Amino acid sequence: MSENTKIKGRGAQLNTVNKFNALTVEFDDEFAFGEEQNFRTSKTTFLREHPKNIVNKVKSPDLPMAFSVNPYQGCEHGCVYCYARNTHEYFGYSAGLEFEQKIIVKENAPELLEKAFLRKSWKPETVLFSGNTDCYQPAEKKFLLTRKMLEVCLKYKNPAAIITKNALILRDLDLLAELAKDNLIKVIISITTLNEELRRNLEPRTVSAVRRLQILAKLKEAEVPVGVNIAPIIPGLNDHEIPQIAKESAKHGADWIAYTTVRLNGSIGPLFEDWIKSAYPNKAYKVLKQIKEMHGGSLNDSVFGRRMRGEGRYAEHIRQLFHLSKARYFGEVEVKELNKAAFQKPGQLNLF
Repeated sequence: MSENTKIKGRGAQLNTVNKFNALTVEFDDEFAFGEEQNFRTSKTTFLREHPKNIVNKVKSPDLPMAFSVNPYQGCEHGCVYCYARNTHEYFGYSAGLEFEQKIIVKENAPELLEKAFLRKSWKPETVLFSGNTDCYQPAEKKFLLTRKMLEVCLKYKNPAAIITKNALILRDLDLLAELAKDNLIKVIISITTLNEELRRNLEPRTVSAVRRLQILAKLKEAEVPVGVNIAPIIPGLNDHEIPQIAKESAKHGADWIAYTTVRLNGSIGPLFEDWIKSAYPNKAYKVLKQIKEMHGGSLNDSVFGRRMRGEGRYAEHIRQLFHLSKARYFGEVEVKELNKAAFQKPGQLNLF
């Protein structure tokens, strides 16, 4: 793909076939009206939805949280490796460009979260914002759904966790600091690389690593518990950065550190192959070969336990390098459990 036809600011450069759709639409230069760049638009469309439920039970043994909340489906960050891309197919869209261009906004998310807390069956558990797409993606600046849901968590004193790579989280520092006073919040900042060229190619609409380190410092200053997830680690691209990311994270105030390796399930495999052959053609064969070796010979890996960490020599190299870096810069840090005892419905005494 030439620079002239590349869509700037997007990770994916094509729409993969949605396995749930019988019909797909593709550009055909013989019959199309207008130019291909008009067909392959970079414009974002917001689609409003009013679901019946917003709190999802997490059943994966690989993930420690009990419930997740996703106010948005699709994400403008454009991270080409994002595992959440596949979920866009359930809404009738492609995991490729449409995942970045068609953002589903669940406008009633805050009301649904409050209804969940008011149920007699609700027992206070940590809710994660978000288990899927980034809750502080650009759409949040317009719709404020994450902020409103944090207000609900503060009102009921229900613990919450946030995973993000966007500086917009600092807008809500007032709420985060209030939640932190009762040990009701923890934040995980995702850092993939300190190499700005790689970041721009891999995660085109995210903030720089320098800015993410500044977020750590600001959260630490406000006494908000914050950790770093080096994710995803891609052999041959960013695995060598683990020690430096750990060092900088500790220097800027991270309380703990974790990691996951890349996994390219479903439609993400073809997207990633297309991306790396265009962005790093000299590295493509080596990187794809090493990813496959970590995942049983395939880019697609759904095996619990293996899919997040991989196996084999490259996975072991990553594991050892991570644990050496963690020991050097963080020591034996234990992540404190969030407070479930403070939960309280309006007009009610504490449950515990």
